[in-house]
Amino acid sequence: MVQGTSSDAGKSLLVTALCRILLQDGLRVAPFKSQNMSLNSYVTADGKEIGRAQGMQADACRIAATTDMNPILLKPKKDMVSQVVVHGKPYRDFDARTYREKYLSEAETIVKDALVRLRSDYQVVVLEGAGSPAEVNLKDRDIVNMRLAGWADAPVVLVADIDRGGVFASLLGTMEIFTPEERDRVKGFIINKFRGDVTLLKPGLDWLEQRTGKPVLGVIPYLPNLELEDEDSASLDRKLATGAFGSSDGNNYAGASQGTSEGQGLQLLDIAVIRLPRLSNFTDVDPLFYEKDVRLRYVSSLEELGRPDTVIIPGSKNTVDDMLFLRETGLDQALLEHAQRGGWITGICAGYQMMGERLLDPHLLESEHPETAGLGLFPTETEFTADKKTVRAVGTSLLYSDAAGRNPLLQVSGYEIHMGRTRFLQPVTHPFFIAEEGSGQEAHPDGAVSTNGRQWGTYVHGILHNDDFRRGWLNGIRESRGWEPLQAELRFQERREAAFDRLADHVRSHLDTNRLYEMIGYKSREAKR
Repeated sequence: MVQGTSSDAGKSLLVTALCRILLQDGLRVAPFKSQNMSLNSYVTADGKEIGRAQGMQADACRIAATTDMNPILLKPKKDMVSQVVVHGKPYRDFDARTYREKYLSEAETIVKDALVRLRSDYQVVVLEGAGSPAEVNLKDRDIVNMRLAGWADAPVVLVADIDRGGVFASLLGTMEIFTPEERDRVKGFIINKFRGDVTLLKPGLDWLEQRTGKPVLGVIPYLPNLELEDEDSASLDRKLATGAFGSSDGNNYAGASQGTSEGQGLQLLDIAVIRLPRLSNFTDVDPLFYEKDVRLRYVSSLEELGRPDTVIIPGSKNTVDDMLFLRETGLDQALLEHAQRGGWITGICAGYQMMGERLLDPHLLESEHPETAGLGLFPTETEFTADKKTVRAVGTSLLYSDAAGRNPLLQVSGYEIHMGRTRFLQPVTHPFFIAEEGSGQEAHPDGAVSTNGRQWGTYVHGILHNDDFRRGWLNGIRESRGWEPLQAELRFQERREAAFDRLADHVRSHLDTNRLYEMIGYKSREAKR
């Protein structure tokens, strides 16, 4: 089990690395996180919703993700209230106190049963903790850190983020708060995100080992530009602030990460993503970070918006409240003016819903507003219902053929997660024909597109992860500027698979894998030689 002294210590990526390392060494391995909190979710092959980190970790294991890997998912809706998703399906909304006092005892059984099933199918299960395991006010009902490690009889590796400062205090303080039994369960430490000369750290490492009697299993240097998705917007904020995608001017944008620029002869498309307060599934735009002709920006005000080539309205956990945010900031009028000038706008899921005429919430499921005006770019209205649609989707696109016009129907795939149902108030053109995987349904229309093809929306998350479709769309924008189209070069999934191996190789080279394998009763690849 990988636990951390704090949130964002790097637990998810270390579990991902260990999953790929164990896979490379010939073991059947699976990830597990009993309870996750995230608005950036992942849809399994059978149409269930889990945390994106566990979906990514399953991908690193090259296995299909299941809800047993994340049986309980918490999706924040507003302050102190979350939707509780149990085995991939919404259960109910809880405030924090009620969830802790009334539901956690029931959740224990769900968590234990899921873990038993995983352990029967795989040789190794890599458990991930949440936040800090030393929260004394929460420990008595914990289902995700040390009590879980006890149920599983799992050795624990404790991870600390040295980038935050105070790494020795955080490790030692966590150990001091643990009970003697919990301290015995910790088999070693990993210091993560190190920058600098490790020899200068050596006296501290020696002191820590002498003080605790536990070994430091590795000091993992910070790995820039890893190109694996983030689970929450806090990590997105950090990447934007630190220029992790190649930006260095502090302007909250990324892109042209290969060092391209207009000064080098390549015209860059300026694409603005609206930073909604309740932003979800923000990984929808990840491939744009690596397109060489794209300058991607996150914006949340009129001043930041400027005059982009394209605006993306992304997903949201609360469509109504985020539509009101657009109105309060004046971004709604700016978007309408942008469309009137022939500007390009894309809406994904909640963004697509906002592009319609009305948002109807008669049962007040999302907000206190039974009816809210949308942007009015499409003749549609969306009504929010209690049932939630979570499906994988495949289909074809009628939009944006390849640069030479030889491919009028592009294959696309993605997933849907939404509670609204959209009706059309008059005929519209649909940009996609989508079938729900495993449903046996024929392909049906999805989304809407304007007559000039420059504004379109869809319920399909991950639509921009389709390489040929994404390039066709970008080329359409380029041609509207009078620029030459470019060939599709970025193969995002291949790049992602290479990133898993790069992460695993990096961690392996700085980790005492022999000791790690001793903990779980296997021999490492190095020990077998």
